[in-house]
Amino acid sequence: MANLKGRNLISITDYTKQEYMQILELAAEFEANPRQELLKDKVIASIFFEPSTRTRLSFESAASLLGAKVIGFSNPAATSQSKGESLHDTIKMLSAYSDLIVMRHNKEGAARYAAEVSDVPLINAGDGANQHPTQCMLDLYSILKTQGKLDNLHITLVGDLKYGRTVHSLVQAMCNFNATFHLVSPVELKLPSSVKMHIKRAKLDYYQYTNIKDAVAVSDIIYMTRVQRERFSDPLEYEKVKDSCILDLATLEGCQESMRILHPLPRVNEITTDVDKTQNAYYFQQAKNGVYVRQALMAAILGIK
Repeated sequence: MANLKGRNLISITDYTKQEYMQILELAAEFEANPRQELLKDKVIASIFFEPSTRTRLSFESAASLLGAKVIGFSNPAATSQSKGESLHDTIKMLSAYSDLIVMRHNKEGAARYAAEVSDVPLINAGDGANQHPTQCMLDLYSILKTQGKLDNLHITLVGDLKYGRTVHSLVQAMCNFNATFHLVSPVELKLPSSVKMHIKRAKLDYYQYTNIKDAVAVSDIIYMTRVQRERFSDPLEYEKVKDSCILDLATLEGCQESMRILHPLPRVNEITTDVDKTQNAYYFQQAKNGVYVRQALMAAILGIK
């Protein structure tokens, strides 16, 4: 078994396929018994320079269930950053106060830089439109739980494939499992060539569509994403594409019974609420799975498991 003690998690490619599976096995243990005071002598710094609900609270819930103390902030305006303190200095100080740092930042590459500065391990909770590796881990866990396997699946990714950091991470991870990718988006939000290169290097198949209906019947997983208003500098460009990929009951006609719908949340209008009651909807359980996966990651990185 790989030793993850002291390891950063900045990109999903920092870990191997074997290490993914190790974390997923640990997550299953924590799902069976989530309240274990394994980290009662540890301090977790939770620092969010960008808004978050599920990621921040699931990390803090995971830490609390393991008995850790949590420090940090969710509003950088209330910190010395608002006085001009550099990210370098903020991280240096927080690494003196904690055993592990969980950080979200709006700038791509900020997490990698922070990890180089920090004296303690750092987990990337999202850096701009780049990576979201812990979301990817809980996505893998959700796929494994619903499909019983990770290999040889048809994964349909829908919506904002250009700026969607969760999509970028998931594509890179699923390239380890012989996936077939179905990419559904408006032309303006297609998967970047840099991410597509991972599929090409793995010699896997991918298909591109603008209409979600064209991919529903073959899908084992439909991974919905919202079109992110905050990534657009031009409001008119956002208005042009915001309603381009909507999943409703009519669209689901002809899908496989075993197909499950995932979404990193929050949703806006890309999944209609009547879909919530179908057997295919799994996104709320997916969010709950985040607690167990983040427990597993913290316990492994801190050398407790």
